[in-house]
Amino acid sequence: MLANKILITNCLTALYALLLCGCGPDNYARKAEEYFAIGEYYDAAEEFKKAYSNTPVKEKDKRGERAWKMAECYRRIGYSAKAAGAYQNAVRYKTGGSEAILRLAQMQHSMGKYNEAIKNYTLYLDSVPSSMEAQVGLEGCRQASVWKKKGSLYSIKKQPILASRRADYSPALYGSEWDQLYFSTTRPQAQGEELSGITGVKMADIFFSQKDDKGKWSKPEAVEGEINTGYEDGACSFSPDGKTMYFTRCTHDPEYPRYAIIMSSSRSDAAWSKPQEVKISNDTLSTFAYPAVSPDGLWLYFSSNMPGGQGGMDLWRISLGDHGVGVPENLGPQVNTFGDEVFPSFRGNGELYFSSNGHPGMGGLDLFRAEQDTAGVWSLENLGSPMNSSGDDFGMTFEGLHNRGFFSTNRGNGRGWDQIMSFECPEVVQSIRGWVYEKDGYELPDALVYMVGNNGTNLQLSVKPDGSFVQEVKPHVSYVLMGTCKGYLNHTVEIGIDTSSVSREHVLQFPLASMTDPVLIRNVFYEFDSAELTEGSTTSLDSLTTLLKENPGVTIELSSHCDYRGAEEYNQRLSQKRAESVVNYLVSKGLLAERMIPVGYGESRPKIVTRRIAEQNPFLQVGDTLTEAFILALPEEAQQEVCNALNRRTEFRVMRTTFGLP
Repeated sequence: MLANKILITNCLTALYALLLCGCGPDNYARKAEEYFAIGEYYDAAEEFKKAYSNTPVKEKDKRGERAWKMAECYRRIGYSAKAAGAYQNAVRYKTGGSEAILRLAQMQHSMGKYNEAIKNYTLYLDSVPSSMEAQVGLEGCRQASVWKKKGSLYSIKKQPILASRRADYSPALYGSEWDQLYFSTTRPQAQGEELSGITGVKMADIFFSQKDDKGKWSKPEAVEGEINTGYEDGACSFSPDGKTMYFTRCTHDPEYPRYAIIMSSSRSDAAWSKPQEVKISNDTLSTFAYPAVSPDGLWLYFSSNMPGGQGGMDLWRISLGDHGVGVPENLGPQVNTFGDEVFPSFRGNGELYFSSNGHPGMGGLDLFRAEQDTAGVWSLENLGSPMNSSGDDFGMTFEGLHNRGFFSTNRGNGRGWDQIMSFECPEVVQSIRGWVYEKDGYELPDALVYMVGNNGTNLQLSVKPDGSFVQEVKPHVSYVLMGTCKGYLNHTVEIGIDTSSVSREHVLQFPLASMTDPVLIRNVFYEFDSAELTEGSTTSLDSLTTLLKENPGVTIELSSHCDYRGAEEYNQRLSQKRAESVVNYLVSKGLLAERMIPVGYGESRPKIVTRRIAEQNPFLQVGDTLTEAFILALPEEAQQEVCNALNRRTEFRVMRTTFGLP
């Protein structure tokens, strides 16, 4: 019995020793190195922490090395306070050399401990006087107190309805009225159960919130469809016409580093399609992230560490065309630095915003505004306080042209978790809001609007799904805007902008006439039982005159129609005379008679009910033909009269578009 107890005791002792050896500091360190190699910094930090804690105090070199690597992990995941403590230990054990002092200064900078950071930046510069990182950091610390004291016109506000107990970041406004807010989140409701080895929380998904008629945002929900996966999905943005979403996806491979790619998805039938990768380069060892489309829809901006940059993550752009994307272009050293330039976004007026830790700032990532002049020279402005803080501030989105919207920040959160805040900066904005739609029909989401101003403005504007567009305009400038769409005649509007001390929106309409279907000319009236035009008809006919002058290659058939009442032969003669009367009026306004063929159809071509007519008259169905038999079968006299009025009409139809061409 005693021997058995001794045997058991010896076995347990050996097993304990084996377990102790297997879970010793060197084993923790080896596992940490494996995580670090593939970019899983949260998991690596946890293992380095265990290795450091279990390393005997007398093994100073190992403790210093593990403190240094733990600090490097915490820095990469935004745990500034923990990183600062670990760097201090590395400095104490004389590990990491002078670089440990630089990194400690940067962490103190991002914690708002500017005086301590200044001391360490200065100490580092004593040994490495040429360091741009230290010079920029030192300047940022000295400017931070000035920015905080000066403040700005910006006001910011927390948004509790959008918040969770994890990271919520990179907001993007969407919709014709900017009433949808998409953003990235690692909240528990995100897909998948696996925790990220990079952050220690769930993989990010894209959620959205809807604003109601009272201006209140709804509780966020996950975007439906195949946008979200078990991978990291986030940092989305939208094309100006709202038809395409671009976002970042970071896939997972347990044996290789993680590299982000840019995905795109198209909007169809109120749903997002299956995403496809935007192939920017054949380089498989670089990251491509944080996409943003320029307001003209011609360029996709993004952040990447691909070769050819200034260092770290740079801002790049590629052209967007019908046949794919162009060659990447770096924005150059005026914008990009040795640090990271990330999260580009655009205001509706074309201003570029982004975040950087390579320009002087208040700490971490700061928000900047960038403008490029006609010579291609960039000018940058730090947005100052309260938009910027000692933490990371990034991911702006704007409510169209207005200098208001949302951004993300991790200020005041030692664990690096982000929150979404709203911002507003009051200013006077003059703009044009236009709608392009089918004449007597619906919106034309495929339309383009060309805009020329006497100040040199020359723009091509895409429209949103509802056919609308918004564009900033300048005082004392005259503009000509032409609405166009394939299969429709062009329509031009001229407008002059006056000086105004208050914001003003100028509303313009662009009704485009179909080139394939008959187009109703509204409000054309004739004297009773006569072909003579009434005075009330001139407004509509003058508009038709303008339309034909704007489209000089068009010839039309000008037709007049009657209802079934009266003799058929009589109606035929009357409608012919009325069509000729309209053509004569148009000729008197300077149009060539050869461009117009007057035809009277009498009652022979009853109106066919369109979708718009059916919506306005619920007793009718799309496709109904308003024949005499159909009308007389209607139960109410008022309904019959509506149909007779629809049949009494003047229309035109485009015959060809090559008039005057050889």
